[in-house]
Amino acid sequence: MLLAVDVGNTQTHVGAFDGTELIGDWRLATRGDSTADELALALAGSLQFRGFDWDGVEGLILSTVVPRLGPEYERLCGQHLAARYLPVGPTARTGMAILIDNPRELGSDRLVNAVSAYEKVGGRCLSVDFGTSINVDAVSADGEYLGGVIAPGLEVSIEALSSRAAKLPRFELSEPEQAIGRNTQTALQSGFAYGFAGLVDGVVVRMRRELGADARVIATGGMATTIAPLCDTIDEVDPYLTLAGLRLIWERNL
Repeated sequence: MLLAVDVGNTQTHVGAFDGTELIGDWRLATRGDSTADELALALAGSLQFRGFDWDGVEGLILSTVVPRLGPEYERLCGQHLAARYLPVGPTARTGMAILIDNPRELGSDRLVNAVSAYEKVGGRCLSVDFGTSINVDAVSADGEYLGGVIAPGLEVSIEALSSRAAKLPRFELSEPEQAIGRNTQTALQSGFAYGFAGLVDGVVVRMRRELGADARVIATGGMATTIAPLCDTIDEVDPYLTLAGLRLIWERNL
């Protein structure tokens, strides 16, 4: 069994693979100060809860945007698992040329999504990740990573507005029934839902002008199912895009 671990700033998405089949996935809160022992307890407990055997884990591939956790996952594999460890980084074989000014500054999550989207589409494409930030990444028809856009994410923006505007309440984001809000709650929902949908559409339209009008757009991330249906430019939502990309990269490094 392979564990694919995608560590975001807010949540960690874990997938268990049996060969090419995703047999389970779950999300854990990301704690930047977690130790190898704590991570092992969290993963082992999650596996046991789902009926999987901790001793059956043969490999772990990691993408993380929290640099401090990389060495902890490596220690986890060395101390608690008889498993091979592969971090997505400069030495990992991804099968994708990176055509940006400084390839080492590219976040591993963005690269993994690009690899996965290109494998899925087989041509020029854009991946849109609705996470702590909204990342839109471009891949050429020849499978080259070209660059992308980073914008504030929804949850970060909601927290920022709530902290700076004392009279505005926190709220649960959901698809509004109409654009014109009849109270503060529905006005906020409309502003965030339609506002961020417009942000994504505006960015994608401009990127397609440079990449090609036929570029297919794949969305993923925790807020994708809420915002993507409101967008005119997103072709498909794939909640497992990043995990599938991690599995692909694992196979390319065997």
